[in-house]
Formats: sequence, structure tokens, C-alpha cells
Amino acid sequence: MVADDGLLVIGERINPGFKSSEALFDNSDIDGIQALAIKQAEAGASYLNINIGMKALTDLSFMVDVIKAIQEGVDIPLSFDFPNFEVQEMCLNTYDKGKAGGRKPIVNSISEHREEMFEALRVRPTKVIVMASERMEDGIGKSNKEAGQVYGVVRRITDRLVSDYDMAVEDIIVDVSITTLAVNNEGLIKMVLDAAQMIQEDKTLRGIHMMGGISNVGMLLPKKRLGDLTLQHGIERSFLTVARPRGFDMVLGTPWHCYEPLPEDNFILQKFLEIIELKGTKALKAVRDLYTSPKLEGI
Repeated sequence: MVADDGLLVIGERINPGFKSSEALFDNSDIDGIQALAIKQAEAGASYLNINIGMKALTDLSFMVDVIKAIQEGVDIPLSFDFPNFEVQEMCLNTYDKGKAGGRKPIVNSISEHREEMFEALRVRPTKVIVMASERMEDGIGKSNKEAGQVYGVVRRITDRLVSDYDMAVEDIIVDVSITTLAVNNEGLIKMVLDAAQMIQEDKTLRGIHMMGGISNVGMLLPKKRLGDLTLQHGIERSFLTVARPRGFDMVLGTPWHCYEPLPEDNFILQKFLEIIELKGTKALKAVRDLYTSPKLEGI
């Protein structure tokens, strides 16, 4: 399913966070992994994220086999998701650019506290995902709590990538790290959206991409089905309805899910906009009120 005009989906399903995928890794089921890659590509994924968990450290040859099998089945570029230089180096050397229509792979991801990961960018020309949720301060990694801190990380890393690694801004993808609405008592979702606005308004960052793991926003919330959808999915679409005009043009998500914006009068969107303006117990209470609202029954 094509999500919506201009939104690119990085297929997330080759990841041990999904039990069915973890079973494929545990059983070294190369054919099953290839089939999952094909399913995502056919559903409209523009990239495939590849994360086989800790097996990437203990069995590098299996990772090589996975990459080769996937590239035999699909012709879209891959994103290699593991915070280890040795694994990234092997993935980048195995990747066949010709089988991806000449397109570059993605290194997922680098940050200010993953110094060794920058060296992966010297292995071959790549795109890169930048983790903007943490910063280095006095030699210590700290979580960002303000939009300006996220923006500052993006500026510093982008300047470094352009000056030291000769990378085009268009090859940089910022992961602003979407958090869950269930524990949004610190206002981190609004922080992410405000940071996206700051990044979009900076003319020196024109061409940069912004993304996040869209399923994160509905995590930890009770399942509640509304017709053909779940409330979690409605919350994902609410986030994107607000984020897309602020420069979000990519998501790490499931390609067969619908990520179209919601209309302005949608009840879930309206409540989402109210909740993200709150903090502390008020925010948590507002989430509970959303889940128990009788108005959901008419959606």
C-alpha cells in the first residue's frame, strides 16, 4: 500500500522485535526472510531495514547470506541497522549496488556518542540515519528534552558529515526518535514536532530528510479496535498528519499499513492535538480519557 504522496516507507519487519521475524532468525530461515522482504517491497516499501539482532555479532556469515538472499528477491536499497562498525562494514561490503538500481544503502545509525560508527561512512558512499535523541555534553551522553537540543544535534552532525565526509545534505536522514503517547508526561512528542519545524525552517538544512519509527507512538497502549483499524493506528496517522507539513517525509513502518493524513475534524486527531500540549498527570489522564470516550464507538 502506498502510504501517501511523497511519504517514503522504510520497511521495518526484518527485525527481532517481531516474534515471527525472530523465529526466522532463530531457524536460519533464509527463504522465509527473503519472502518477508519481497512482501514489503510489493506493498510499497522504498527501503528495507535489516536488523537480525545479536545474531549479527555471533554469525556474520548468516548476515551475509541474508543480504544476498534479500537482494536476489528485491531491487530496492537496504538500510543496515546495527550499532557496530564491524557489522556495518561487512554489510556495506556485501551490498550489491547494481541490484538496487544503482542506489546507495543506508547506515542506520550514527549519533554523537557512537564515534566509531562514523567510520562506516568511509567504507563506500552511503546515505545515513542520524539519531537526534541524544547529545554529548561534557563527554557524557544525555537524552534530549528540548526541541533546541534536538536541532543542535542535527546541525552539529550535519556540519560534520558535509565537511569531513563530503556527504550531500540530501543523503542525510534525521531520526528524531518518536516516543509513545502512553508515557508522554514530559512532552517529548511535542518536542519532536517542534524540532522538526526548526529543522525545516533552517535553509542550510534544505534537502535533509526526517523520519521516525512510527509504531513507537502507539506502543504500550491497550489494543482497541475501531472497525477496520486500531486506535493505535489512528494515533500513528494523527502524528503524521501533524508531522508531514513540518518536513517528515519518511517513516520506519509496515508498508501495508495506511499512513494517510486524517481530516481536521477527526476525533482521534483532535484528542491527539490536545494531549501533546499537556505534561505530567494531565497528559496521562487525557490518554485514559481518549481510550474510554464513547465518541470512539462512532468511528
